[in-house]
Amino acid sequence: METVRRMPRAERREQILDAATRAFAAGGYTATGLDDVAGEAGVSRVILYRHFESKTDLYQAVLDRACSRLGERVGESGFNDQTIPALMRAADADPDGFRLLFRHAAREPEFRELIDDFTRESVRIARHHLTARIVDPKWADWAARLVFAVTVEGVIAWLDAGRPDPDTAAERVSRAVHGVIEAAS
Repeated sequence: METVRRMPRAERREQILDAATRAFAAGGYTATGLDDVAGEAGVSRVILYRHFESKTDLYQAVLDRACSRLGERVGESGFNDQTIPALMRAADADPDGFRLLFRHAAREPEFRELIDDFTRESVRIARHHLTARIVDPKWADWAARLVFAVTVEGVIAWLDAGRPDPDTAAERVSRAVHGVIEAAS
């Protein structure tokens, strides 16, 4: 008789989060059911409920993990020449998590606050760095908002295009960002 080895709880949770990230990235929160996640993870709904109280709880855990991973890879306190390359590497390492944060969660009212907070902080950091180059505060604000949008959309477009030429992708996004800064100066 063959014995069945149970997966350790923490390992099973990570397996479920990985599967949920893929499932939610494919269809978004509303269109993805727990049966979709369970199927992707190769577990039953009962196993899902042993780890997460609800679909909302599971989705929040997926978003929290994606934010943590992004913060670990990019940093959370500033902007420098390595920020965009680090962001590209983070997106490359976790494309589904990146898309969930910046494409899906941003459109879902129940989870939008997480992304709105992240966006506000990113724009605040960008504005802080741009005020030395852009004298007019209204144009500095415009540029800070647009720099964030161009960066995130540039990374998503790169992912959606199949990640072409990863060695120069960060430089290309950086040039687009510098174009925004130049336009505001």
